[in-house]
This record gives sequence, C-alpha cells and structure tokens, in this order.
Amino acid sequence: MTRISALDVIDVRFPTSRWLDGSDAMNPEPDYSAAYAVLRLDDCDVTGRSLLFTTGRGNEVACAALRALAPYLIGRDAASAVADIGAIARELTWDGQLRWLGPEKGIMHMAIGTVVNALWDLRCRFDDVPLWRLLSSMEPEELVRQIDFAYIDDVLTPDDALAILEAQAGGRATRVAALEADGLRAYTTSAGWLGYDDEKVARLARAAVDDGFTMIKLKVGSDVASDVRRLKVARDAVGPHVRIALDANQRWGVREAIEWMGQLVPFDPYWIEEPTSPDDVLGHATIRAAIRPVNVATGEHVQNRVIFKQLLQAEAIDVVQIDACRVGGVNENLAILLLAAKFGIPVCPHAGGVGLCEMVQHLAMFDFVAVSGTTADRWVEYVDHLHEHFVDPVVVTDGRYRAPVRAGAGAAMLDASIEQYRFPEGPAWRNVGTDRER
Repeated sequence: MTRISALDVIDVRFPTSRWLDGSDAMNPEPDYSAAYAVLRLDDCDVTGRSLLFTTGRGNEVACAALRALAPYLIGRDAASAVADIGAIARELTWDGQLRWLGPEKGIMHMAIGTVVNALWDLRCRFDDVPLWRLLSSMEPEELVRQIDFAYIDDVLTPDDALAILEAQAGGRATRVAALEADGLRAYTTSAGWLGYDDEKVARLARAAVDDGFTMIKLKVGSDVASDVRRLKVARDAVGPHVRIALDANQRWGVREAIEWMGQLVPFDPYWIEEPTSPDDVLGHATIRAAIRPVNVATGEHVQNRVIFKQLLQAEAIDVVQIDACRVGGVNENLAILLLAAKFGIPVCPHAGGVGLCEMVQHLAMFDFVAVSGTTADRWVEYVDHLHEHFVDPVVVTDGRYRAPVRAGAGAAMLDASIEQYRFPEGPAWRNVGTDRER
C-alpha cells in the first residue's frame, strides 16, 4: 500500500515588481509568488504538485495555512485518496476546526483548494493523462459525485448537473478532436498593466494583434484621466475590430464605477472586470443595469460557489471568471462551471500570475468538451510571464491555447526555478532588502 508521506510547502517568489509586470489599481508593485505544495509518497517518486498564488508577502500566510493541512493528508492510502477526491474535499471543508476559520472562504479555503488540486495532479500522474482529458473522460455520475451541492441545490441539483453533463456526453469525442486541432481562443493582458507607459501599451497592443489575439485587456481604476488617455492609445493601436476588456480590480464603489465607466464607454470596451467588491452581489447588478451594453465580468476573487450562485441569480454579471487557485480546488470549480451552464452564462477564466495559465486552461478545456459544449463568447486569459519556470508551460500560438498532452494538472515547476526563487534564501533574493523588491 502506497501512502502519502509528506506535504512539502515551499515559498517561491518572483521579483516582477522590478519591471511593474502585473501592476494594477490594487497591486501597484506585485511580486508574483507561489506557496508551492508537493504531496510525496512513501515508496515511489511520483508526486502531486500544486500552488497557491499570491502577490508577494501573502505567501507567508499561505504557506502557514498549507502546512496546517499536512496532518489531514499524511498517512492516507494514495490510491484511495485519488479515487474519491470529492470525499476528501468535503471532509476538509466541513471539518469543524477548519470551518470556523471560514467557512469556505479566505486563506484556509484556498489552502484546501491547493491540496485538492495536488491530489488531482497525483491522479493524473497515476493515470498518465493531462487533467483536462481525465475530467473529460469521466462518466457524468462520477463527476457529479465530486461536487458539494450544499447551499446551491436550490438552483442546481445533482439531477440538474447530471442532465447537463449527459446532454454533452455524446459530442465529447468530436469536441476533443476540435480542441486538439484548434485549441481555445485566448485574450492577453500583457499589454495593459497599469504601470506601463503609453508607448509600451501601444507597442504591446499592436504586437498582440499581430500574434493573433482578438481581445486585449487594460487595467484601469487609478486615475480617470489616465484611463481615458491609455484606452484611446490602445484603441488607436488595435483598431475598431479588436475587443478591449477593462479590469478595475475591485477599486471602485458602485456609484464611482458607473460614473467612471461613463467616461470610458466612447472607446467601446467589451467588459469591465471586478468593478467593485466581489462580495457585493447587488452592487454588481446595479452597475450592470447602468452601463449596458458594456458587459460585467467577475470571479477572480469570488470566494466560493455560493457567491457565484447569487451573482447568477441576481443577473449581476455577463461573464463568469473562474480561477484555479481561488475557490476550493477543481471540485468547487466543477460546481461553478455547471452553475454557469445552468444559467447560460459564458465562462472566461482568469489567469496570469504564476502558474494560473498552466492550471486554469485544463478547466476551460473540460468546460468546452463536457459542460458547455461551445466556445461562443469565450476566451481564456493569457499573460506572457514566468511560463519558462514550469515543467509543462502553456503553448499559445495564433492567439489560441493549445491542448496540453503531458500528464498532470499544470502546476509542476522546474526544480532549478524553485531553488533559484525560494524566498528568502534563493539566489534571486540574496542581498535584496527593500520592501519594493520583496
């Protein structure tokens, strides 16, 4: 019997603040970072790997939360654990000691999601398949068993979920072939970081169009006059036919969002992302009604399936944005994908950061193959940073994500990169002492 013998947790940080990569209205100088988790087994070298994304110093809290979960995992039979990950996910989220810290929100819930994702990575390695293909090959009944329907069964029951999955089952093989041939459409945020000057925005926006992207995204929310100027620069660079999404990163109150967007509407933005607090369901609904036909997108910081349910019930959003590292892992994201399908709302995953593109592409591909069955009005975010540090980096060509073929869930980092960027002892951090560089 092979047992889980250890949960290694490593603080890995990249000094992206030095170049203002990732800068936005809420994170002016982020260092893209990962609380990196490795599940080890007692009698073989196979590991399950995942990460919890932060923007720097948050790694200290994230690593502590992950280490607190080790006693729940060490000693378990590995084969049994990966055979029913849904049961472990429910055990962790409903544990009385852990639940008091949430419930199902905050850093503890994200840590639970990280170890759940590591278990999926381990199962993928046992089965020698990438996560998207594993999920897409599972029977509808097994997928439904992965989901905790507590608090959402007033709008999505197990029977509803089963019906959605069964309706798409017959076309899975055709969509797998289409995915392998054509990939999924991407949009890029690499041109739009708030700290970039106008010349760099224009240059990168033009380059994105040349690379085949049909939508780019700009960060907004720090200064309205600057946003108007930068949006004009971007629109002039890409022309009238390329979509431009905007992202305020929760910066505004409800009235402020409506007034601010009124000055940006002349440049034909496709959506405004996170215009206010991700917990303010009714605020999102008010903003959406006021700024139509501009779409409202939210999800990067939505803490659980319950808030997504309410956003959909209240007709508060036009686009659902899942994140591989925000909620309780793959299992809760399955619930969110099915909620979106039930309400007929497109899912455009949030990515960027470090490892988020590598991870969330699998969920987007599973959504196409087995849940929504369509690519209409769907893009997956792409940011051209830090992919070189991953064992299986994303491949994006002609503005499209290409389907991964290697086994795993996407988060495995190169050992050399881990050693280089371990904080604070890694060579990349030696003799670095300022808060800005941390």
